[in-house]
Amino acid sequence: MGRWMPDAQGRMIRAAMELFAERGFEQTTAVDIAERAGVTERTFFRHFADKREVLFDGSATMVHTVHEAILAAPGDLSPLEAALTGIVAAGDLLEERRDHAVRRSRIIAANPSLQERELLKLAAMVDTTAEALRKRGAPEPAADLAAHSAVTVFHVAFASWISEQAQPSFAECVAQTTAALRKLM
Repeated sequence: MGRWMPDAQGRMIRAAMELFAERGFEQTTAVDIAERAGVTERTFFRHFADKREVLFDGSATMVHTVHEAILAAPGDLSPLEAALTGIVAAGDLLEERRDHAVRRSRIIAANPSLQERELLKLAAMVDTTAEALRKRGAPEPAADLAAHSAVTVFHVAFASWISEQAQPSFAECVAQTTAALRKLM
């Protein structure tokens, strides 16, 4: 392996993204990723439980960000507005990584098991959002309805954000999606 190089986790994520794009997710192994990143297989598994987790590495941070932003939101906001505050905060994490988000989305779209994992991560975001709203005092079913609505806005806004040629901000995509949702009422 040679001399130690910093940012092993970042190198593994970049290597995995390159390999998934070149070969496909199913055809890429953890060993392939480790070799491309210049680390051992053991190092790979110290950072990631499996190759899928490379794609979902930031999920916990995103969910935590949503939760904290909802709790910190002004007390006079409705449950939906508080939940959307969390969604915008999560989007702020994505802003600097748009190219990565686009590539990641394409890889996930090409693999049904990864699509399922993505849906599970979104479900976790719904649960965390509803929990934060209940901590703020939102009653049921308002907490659940707001959580589901806000995460749906996130999902639709994300799809718009990664597909737009003009590259609007994620917050702008959330605002546009929220406006579209409100027109349905």
